[in-house]
Amino acid sequence: MPDFSQPIIILDGATGTELSRRGVDVSLPLWSAHAVLEAPEVLEQVHRDYLEAGADAITTCTFRTERWTMRKVGLSDDEARAVTMKAVEIARRARDAVKPEAAIFGSVAPLEDCYRPELAPDEATCAREHGIMIETLLEAGVDVILIETQNCLRESMAAVMQARTLVPADGVRGRVRGRGWMVSFCLKREGPPCTLLSDESLTEVLPELGDAFAVGVNCTAAPSTESQVKLMRHLVPKTARIAAYANIGYADPMGQWVSTDAIDPERYAAYADQWIADGATIIGGCCGTRPAMIKAIAEHVHERVG
Repeated sequence: MPDFSQPIIILDGATGTELSRRGVDVSLPLWSAHAVLEAPEVLEQVHRDYLEAGADAITTCTFRTERWTMRKVGLSDDEARAVTMKAVEIARRARDAVKPEAAIFGSVAPLEDCYRPELAPDEATCAREHGIMIETLLEAGVDVILIETQNCLRESMAAVMQARTLVPADGVRGRVRGRGWMVSFCLKREGPPCTLLSDESLTEVLPELGDAFAVGVNCTAAPSTESQVKLMRHLVPKTARIAAYANIGYADPMGQWVSTDAIDPERYAAYADQWIADGATIIGGCCGTRPAMIKAIAEHVHERVG
């Protein structure tokens, strides 16, 4: 069983960009879901590499396996469910082979583009689709529901409400098990901290998320993450952990990728050290990060906690 009592939980790094580096098709709209369908052995090796690098938890490759996306490529709802189940199976197989005590976090992503909050469907649609996804992930056997990269209040709160309803509060409901749920936001790189890409502030919402396993920030550049973590730890009740897993860079106004100094594993780990100092206890990587970053973080954490 996963150990959730550790003072620092090390999450894995990016899946999609790492699959791309290894030659897997990650074209839209399926993105990393291509690997579940076409390159499961490569995906399993990515999971294994993160675990061997020191990750205490790995994230399922379900960022784009919900039926909302699968319908765009002509797959049925039953086929979408099967892809999600397979993605969890691949993650569990890697976990069981390398580090049986590691946790499986089930990814629940925005229904549309992570950087286009205006594309988010209406609240009822978000609630329906995310509810189905959460139920499927729980049935597949994930340990934690990870609602991530949320860019607008309407969709993120619809997903949170579904998690509150569906994730067993005591850890078990019938055949469904789950340690809890967490939500991680995609925030603006500049301007007031904890501002969603939709320009909505989270300052009034964060104090209401104390029932989460964790609240976090992801998919923003590593150098811009410290201020987000500080404010989150100040506003989120102490009952919830704070999570931080950042990108090595950011997209400029023209959509071109700009790498920061976080492209260096040791420098990325130094940023992670600061997030820990500011109160984050779940640390990992998002776009552009690799097993080398997770290895560097693990080495720093082991030095810190002995």
